[in-house]
Amino acid sequence: MTLTEAQQKVDDWIQTYGVRYFNELTNMAQLTEEVGEVARIIARRYGEQSEKESDKDKDLGDELADVLFVTICLANQTGVDLQSALERNLVKKTQRDQQRHKDNEKL
Repeated sequence: MTLTEAQQKVDDWIQTYGVRYFNELTNMAQLTEEVGEVARIIARRYGEQSEKESDKDKDLGDELADVLFVTICLANQTGVDLQSALERNLVKKTQRDQQRHKDNEKL
């Protein structure tokens, strides 16, 4: 699925099941909450914090998909074409960072 197709699928879902988009501020708060859930899993599963028993069944992929879903909602309601935006962003990063990481002795 392309990002353009994903944006359409999310919009279809919102129109069919979600009634309407939450406003942008609510979605921003929801995005922050979802990123926090991803951070909790990463910190406990891959970081130095111990994982609580109640967190062991949490699915990182599902939480990342929640982040993506809300990001797509925000893009849809603000008129951002994520496919084009990502393509432009990769060009920008390529031009800016062609040698940067290769020359980084820390890597």
